[in-house]
Amino acid sequence: MGPGQTSKKSSYRTEVRNQPRVLPLICRDTLRVRMRTFSARHAMFLIIFLCTFLFALPLPKFEPLPAPLANNAVAQVKSRGDLYLFSFMGIGPKKTWDDVSTAAFILDPYIGKWKQIRNVPGPAGRLAAVAAGAREHVFLFGGYTVDAQGGEITVSDVNVYEPLTDRWLRGADMPIAVDDSVAGVYRDRYIYLVSGWSKSDAVNNVQVYDAEKNRWQQATPIPGRPVFGHAGAMAGDTIVYVDGAYRNPSGSPKYIASDECWIGKVDHKNPGKISWSKLPPHPGDARYRIAAGGSEKDHMIYFSGGSANPYNFNGIGYNGEPSEPSRYTFAFNLRSGKWETLNADTSDPTMDHRGLFVLPEGLILAGGMAKGQQVTPQVTVLNKREKGL
Repeated sequence: MGPGQTSKKSSYRTEVRNQPRVLPLICRDTLRVRMRTFSARHAMFLIIFLCTFLFALPLPKFEPLPAPLANNAVAQVKSRGDLYLFSFMGIGPKKTWDDVSTAAFILDPYIGKWKQIRNVPGPAGRLAAVAAGAREHVFLFGGYTVDAQGGEITVSDVNVYEPLTDRWLRGADMPIAVDDSVAGVYRDRYIYLVSGWSKSDAVNNVQVYDAEKNRWQQATPIPGRPVFGHAGAMAGDTIVYVDGAYRNPSGSPKYIASDECWIGKVDHKNPGKISWSKLPPHPGDARYRIAAGGSEKDHMIYFSGGSANPYNFNGIGYNGEPSEPSRYTFAFNLRSGKWETLNADTSDPTMDHRGLFVLPEGLILAGGMAKGQQVTPQVTVLNKREKGL
């Protein structure tokens, strides 16, 4: 931290404590409707979920993102008892350095519509950031900026979004700036950033952010190959991550896909201690930038899409070949300790994701790159159960 920076980066907890708890204008109308129809709407949501589960009714639909976006960071969080889904930044359909967005959107799953919220702070949008929800806030970590010459700079920024005020705050910078990392939340307090790219190569660090105290610590490093663009999530005390890319020791192409899969258990008495174990390969080929999300209630970590050919932000592989999305949707069952193929032929597959949402009625993917590296605004809902069940 340089001279004079202390006053600019105070703890977000102090800032939030001193501000009025007033809902932003974008949410007031929604709240008025919710207050008048709370019981009926939530009862209807429960009925739809039960009917979907028991009678295999069609999955619900949500409107597309307000703009086509890929590589957008996503997170879900409960605020005052209501669940909200968020999308931050990403790249637009031109897939060029000047089409990286700072836009942010919120989705109320009960209504199924997106609304734009205050843009992510900073002079430029970022790619490969990761987001996580904890303590009724959304935390946005790192990512990289792209300049007109194609230069990429990983940033250490931690931006904290407060849904009740539509305000961005600043958290303590990451000790090691990373992009294309995997995030997981433990006890609604500790946010784990697993591996990722930093400056000139991938790192094996596991960095833990304490959302209560606005502090960082280093946890047990990953024992496997350092990677970036891997996918994973956390459910309870367990982290699972898979694949990603790493520097090719042979030199060409520059980066290749990793097929390593790992599971980590956090020590209940020491959040910085993780016991890592290697997992067998998951169903399908090793892939890059798969969408992933976890559910403690389901005891599952879910994965969908991604590409077997690691690529740059334009969707063209490091080997010069256009990358295409995989149709595989699979999961790791934390109860059985085994992989499960949910669908080996997922319709309208996508790649270039930074996560997925897990709701009772299904898995939700927002944006991404579809066939032909086309950036899409589509919001897809996938079944959480194996196809045919």
